[in-house]
Amino acid sequence: MTVITMSRKELSRLQILIGLADGRTRVDDAAALMGMGRRQVYRLLDAFRAHGADALVSKRRGKPSNRAHGAVFRRTCLAIVRERYEDFGPTLAAEKLAEVHGLPVGVETLRQWMIEDGIWVRRRDRVARVHQPRHRRDCLGELVQVDGCEHWWFEDRGPQCTLLVFVDDATSRLMHLSFVASESAFSYFQATRTYLEDHGKPIALYSDKHSVFRINRTDAANGGDMTQFGRALHELNIDILCANAPQAKGRVERAHKTLQDRLVKELRLAGANDIDAGNALLPSFMADYNRRFAKPARNDKDLHRPLAPQDDLDSSFAWRVERTVTNSLTVQYDRVMFILQPNDITRALPRKKVTIYDFPDGRIEVRHQGLALPYRTFDRITRVDQGAIVENKRLSEALEMCRAMQAELPPKLRSRKAPARTSQPEHRFGVAS
Repeated sequence: MTVITMSRKELSRLQILIGLADGRTRVDDAAALMGMGRRQVYRLLDAFRAHGADALVSKRRGKPSNRAHGAVFRRTCLAIVRERYEDFGPTLAAEKLAEVHGLPVGVETLRQWMIEDGIWVRRRDRVARVHQPRHRRDCLGELVQVDGCEHWWFEDRGPQCTLLVFVDDATSRLMHLSFVASESAFSYFQATRTYLEDHGKPIALYSDKHSVFRINRTDAANGGDMTQFGRALHELNIDILCANAPQAKGRVERAHKTLQDRLVKELRLAGANDIDAGNALLPSFMADYNRRFAKPARNDKDLHRPLAPQDDLDSSFAWRVERTVTNSLTVQYDRVMFILQPNDITRALPRKKVTIYDFPDGRIEVRHQGLALPYRTFDRITRVDQGAIVENKRLSEALEMCRAMQAELPPKLRSRKAPARTSQPEHRFGVAS
């Protein structure tokens, strides 16, 4: 018994030729169905009658394509990929081979070469990551998982906003909840300060890799290896750990699911339509949630530490940036020029560094070696940075601010005049670190 392998196109031609040989199909109809001329139909029909279905199989099957790249070309491409682009995907590697090395090759061709050479592994062949469970921490306050969840908490009754959630790892207790406009450094400053005043200082916070918690770019504008939030926790002797995957901080991720169900409905029943009304409801909701879902810790010891007399929360939870004093005793920050009042201290500061303290309540101080310097503001620059970077988690708040600024303009000017800068600093909804 002989097995003949045929493509779909060849099987379709076989059915048409059988009908043509049996007299059930006309030559013109067969030519139209196969997309060829009458003479070619007669040639295929003669071959089919003489040799059967095998005559319809392409004679090129199993043989290399006439347009195939040579062995030398293949070895050259793979050698370059292995040397310079080993961690590149086939698409990007093919682009670099064509642009940089003048070796045009199809993406799928390169993909198959890389698979056969062991450089690339197909997605279906990759080993799935295993997220194994871990034991809870032993004590309350040993590890607190923190995350923000953007959701339509007030459904269609109010704006979309973010809920900041602090969950104790040992007990799954909700330690702090607060509705904020977006997941930003100032939002975490205020939420963490409230947490510390209510419970004390935990040993460590466990978060994702949001830019509030971790420097994700080596060329970050502020330099250094700490974010503003990380610097504040370091001053308060609180560690911060970042998870590589959502599964690693499963306590707070699972809490999000419960909150998106129960809290949304409680807000609806209470008639809460905005952030202020929602925050007023949160203490009673947390008490009921913890009564239902909190687990007892394996060790009854509470590892929260009281705030020490030297812990200056106002100073720690302020946005700080360094600036160089000019010869005219001025510094620039947030598009505002600050003119230092000349005195015995400030006259010695040109070309030296001072620190700008931007407090959450809007106060700004210029300090040198811990001493606040007197100043006055010169003039606000009203241009708007059209290229400001806004992260995905703060996009909604940024758009709301843009709409609000445009609404303040007269109708005749909305289409041709850029809105003036508001009193809120740019970093409150831009890059947080």
